[in-house]
Amino acid sequence: MSAAPVRFRDPLSEIYEFTDSVLVRCQRCEEIAHYERHPAVAPDAHGASYPQRRLVCRSCGLTRNSSGAGGRCANPVLWLQTETRHGVVWAYNLEHLDLLRRFVAASLRERPPWYEHGRKMTYVARLPAWIKRAKNRDEVLRAIARIRASVVTR
Repeated sequence: MSAAPVRFRDPLSEIYEFTDSVLVRCQRCEEIAHYERHPAVAPDAHGASYPQRRLVCRSCGLTRNSSGAGGRCANPVLWLQTETRHGVVWAYNLEHLDLLRRFVAASLRERPPWYEHGRKMTYVARLPAWIKRAKNRDEVLRAIARIRASVVTR
């Protein structure tokens, strides 16, 4: 008798839901830093409102605050990424990485019909085909494990 398949149900999340808290590489010491985005407080002189951003590194104490279109910590480098022979596996934070791991590990992947929620292209639906393929499952799961280990060992 075979084991029951691991089931994954699409939580209908969008990629932007993971961008409020991102693990990045510190610009000074190359260790893990935390990048947070907060809602805009007030519009600028031109009437535009931009989110407040804050970069904090616990290793070296670097702290950068920015707001506006071109702040000093506007383009951080993601910490949670690794190269595979098919492409780059990446995630914004551990919650994002866990969702990706659960999706890849599942042998039975379900999502509701598009008419039930009005959104056709959720995060899971937009994943590259090579990540979705069952034949790449082991390689992608090893890459996710390497990424996870890079956070745990720090």
